Amino acid sequence: MNVLLAEDDLRLGELIVYMLKKKGNCNVEWVKEGEDAFYYATSAHYDVIIMDWMMPNSDGVDICKRLRKQGYSGAILMLTAKDAVQDRIQGLDSGADDYLVKPFEFDELFARLRALSRRNFAPIVEEETKIDELVLNRASHMVRLEETEIQFSPREFQLFDFLVQNKGQVLPRELIYERVWGLDTDVTMKTIDATVKLIRKKLSLINKQDKLQSIRGVGYKFET
Repeated sequence: MNVLLAEDDLRLGELIVYMLKKKGNCNVEWVKEGEDAFYYATSAHYDVIIMDWMMPNSDGVDICKRLRKQGYSGAILMLTAKDAVQDRIQGLDSGADDYLVKPFEFDELFARLRALSRRNFAPIVEEETKIDELVLNRASHMVRLEETEIQFSPREFQLFDFLVQNKGQVLPRELIYERVWGLDTDVTMKTIDATVKLIRKKLSLINKQDKLQSIRGVGYKFET
């Protein structure tokens, strides 16, 4: 299960991330501000968003409203110390699908996450994406140009797909590090550069290596 956690309490956030990864077998990305939650939620797919009510730079209720107004259809679990009936109503009316009051037992958190995941909020993601004349197959990690197919490793494909989805935009190394490898990994920025080099080498087989551009001192972008 892919989970986005939006929680500004560092001790609680660290504990939730640990429990979700070790006990819940989840992939977790953790942000600490409302605007970051909005950006992450609209930039990638998550099975469930755990949204704290009180956060800096837009609270959870505001972020829920904005996400639903934009058409976001994923599952949102509101997490808060507010336990009055009117607070619960406000949280659910803002767009949350469920509501969990702090302090809570992790067994209950896991049960609520399982229940939300069974409701199948996930949008249908096409197995193949076409960018100009290139075809990306997410199931096989293949990139195809006419009759020529290139096999990528899972990590290479994840990075390339991230660049392609944000074509024309410069993606800083720090953002690539967070979104592709994760904040809890022990790889260095050199790993990103090495992976890009491998991707370029494979793209050279179809003469598309120049599409993946280095932006000196910043990061990379894929130009169509």
